[in-house]
Amino acid sequence: HCNFEFDLCGWKQDENDDFDWNLRTSSTTKMGTGPATDHTLQEPSGHYIFIKSSFLQLPGQKARISSPVLSGRNKNCKVCGGVILFYYHMYGAHIGSLIVYQRTTAKHEKILLNLTGNQGNFWQRKALILAGDGDEDFQVVFEGIAGKGPKDGIALDDLTFSREC
Repeated sequence: HCNFEFDLCGWKQDENDDFDWNLRTSSTTKMGTGPATDHTLQEPSGHYIFIKSSFLQLPGQKARISSPVLSGRNKNCKVCGGVILFYYHMYGAHIGSLIVYQRTTAKHEKILLNLTGNQGNFWQRKALILAGDGDEDFQVVFEGIAGKGPKDGIALDDLTFSREC
């Protein structure tokens, strides 16, 4: 489980993307560019990770962050299928996309979720089933794609893997 209150909990920025997910709080943001509070503490001082389009990023540029490696050989993960639970916030006039992948150690990527555009000014919960096919170890990758303007952003908080994996 990662609530981002202290660090990235072993989640790693991808090196082959265009920019990074940033750890931040709502108390340091300008109005209109992110959630009013984090999801965990429901307070402006609570932390989450966020991407925001700015003049530094072009529309379509990507920020990717990857989970620690999970074992595909775990019997329970195969039989029950593991789950990742998380909360997302995608609000603004020029929101890009949030794509969630399951990536094997051989770099094969399968899309688990693809959201584009304004999803509302509140935290939403999502549960995705992780395919337990094969014995390959895998990671979950969150990819944020920059939108067309400065008034947009994508936030993630409370990323949790089920016990099976």
